[in-house]
Amino acid sequence: MEQVKGVVSGSKGASVSVQSILVPDPGPGEARVKVQACGVCHTDLHYREGAITNDYPILLGHEAAGVVEKVGPGVENIAVGDYVILAWRAPCGTCRSCQRGRPWYCFASRNASQPMTLENGSALSNALGIGAFTELSLVHADQAVKVDSRARPEAAGLVGCGIMAGLGAALNTGAVGRGDSVAVFGCGGVGDAAIAGAKLAGAHTIIGVDIDARKLVQAKAFGATHTIDASAGDPVEAIRDLTGGNGANVCIDAVGIPETYKQAFFARDHAGTVVLVGVPNPDMKIELPLLEVFGRGGALKSSWYGDCLPTRDFPEIINLYLQGRLDLDGFVSETIPLDGVEDAFGKMQRGEVLRSVVVF
Repeated sequence: MEQVKGVVSGSKGASVSVQSILVPDPGPGEARVKVQACGVCHTDLHYREGAITNDYPILLGHEAAGVVEKVGPGVENIAVGDYVILAWRAPCGTCRSCQRGRPWYCFASRNASQPMTLENGSALSNALGIGAFTELSLVHADQAVKVDSRARPEAAGLVGCGIMAGLGAALNTGAVGRGDSVAVFGCGGVGDAAIAGAKLAGAHTIIGVDIDARKLVQAKAFGATHTIDASAGDPVEAIRDLTGGNGANVCIDAVGIPETYKQAFFARDHAGTVVLVGVPNPDMKIELPLLEVFGRGGALKSSWYGDCLPTRDFPEIINLYLQGRLDLDGFVSETIPLDGVEDAFGKMQRGEVLRSVVVF
């Protein structure tokens, strides 16, 4: 058992705090990771606001990279000293989805069986089954994906959630191909990663859509060939103007609200694809003309974690980064100490950062 500091959300809507937590020695199939960097993701804010669970107290943080400090019995896929990215999806290999060859939809994703706790013994629930705003984190060994140690942890950790979600929405779910036209609604971290993914795939026209001019500048840096300020007019018409009047082959909604989803739906070409990767809140509803759903053909898809297989995709993304083909460093707006998470939430909400990253 080790005592370390971690960022805890104690109750719905309350400011987070740095508290002492106890991290058990790893049991069978578990690993303890010395966290080097962890990004501040919108999902952590959703946890603080009670939009995901009311199972407080919650140890926040999940977008992390670090070094394996100790492993439990039976662990063979990683060893002490390995440099890893933490994944919140660790397919079991045996559920009905895994058996159908779709492990990204696994129904029994693996997590550590032992809880980390507060000093008084209260068990912590972990954000996305990880809990990485802490100096040490206990995870299932399959959640620790070994990658090339030359990658900066500040950048590498972001692959564990936001980068993978955006890249995967374009490359895996949307199947963007060479010469395609792509429109991305919402140019934050996930949206810019989708733009970068579309560029990697060879898309000819990549359109970034947002209501914040600062984010449109960033979208250009990640590969957008055109940008649209949605606050200045109808983005659907603007997208059609940029695609010969047809609409985009793939429209990616990285916001996750009814308005942007409808815009993505109507901005796609005939038989085009809509990909929802932005996370809606539970109260949101959408209404579409059923005849339009039928008549336009194509596909309406949801992308959960970019439909990724971490052991396949994480190392490849890091290789692209090390080759200079994917600018992960560009997503790191600032590095902060552990006690800077609450302030980072405010910057995120104000649109001032792509990612604040806690470094240890």
